Amino acid sequence: MKLDRFALGMLWTNCYVLSSRTGDAVVVDPGGPTEEVRQYLNEENLRLQWVLLTHGHGDHIFGVGELRTLASRGVAICEEDAPCLVSSGENLSRHMGQKVELEPADRLLKDGDVLTVGDMKIEVIATPGHTRGGCCYYTSEGDEAVLLSGDTLFARSIGRSDLPGGDEATLLASLGKLTGFPDSLKVYPGHGPSTTIGEERSLNPFWPR
Repeated sequence: MKLDRFALGMLWTNCYVLSSRTGDAVVVDPGGPTEEVRQYLNEENLRLQWVLLTHGHGDHIFGVGELRTLASRGVAICEEDAPCLVSSGENLSRHMGQKVELEPADRLLKDGDVLTVGDMKIEVIATPGHTRGGCCYYTSEGDEAVLLSGDTLFARSIGRSDLPGGDEATLLASLGKLTGFPDSLKVYPGHGPSTTIGEERSLNPFWPR
């Protein structure tokens, strides 16, 4: 399994390309123009299967339209955030100076769903609180595993809960679903640097005690 990161858009959203040793790949949260992502997919001869979204805010979906035609299986988002794709009000992009309204998702995800991409398995972990339909993706291939945490968990912090659809108590409860992972698990958030579960368990003031 290989992971590559691209900081996209005006908020430098972390867009990730996860690829299996088979050459199959997913793109997670394309939050801005995707030219360099598309070039990378081409140069690496990767077969894009899914565009996966950790939630529906505009800064995570700006580039979906550019990648959709390349993704053989389409676009997937948790069902509670499905309205964000089609409404600039729901995804807050009308307040960001660049309205985004897209076609509906090809698949609506639920907690516990597992996607198979090449030899990778991608488990959906519903973690609402930043938005109603926020989620994390626990991705594994063989002995390798990573957690893509979106805007649920950042290095030493968590996502905002004061935007429409957010709720602090719900977000803190969602963090509890991550406490069972091993300290060594690498975490790749929606913004900022990567971290590990162990670092957040020790140093994040929001981590469940």
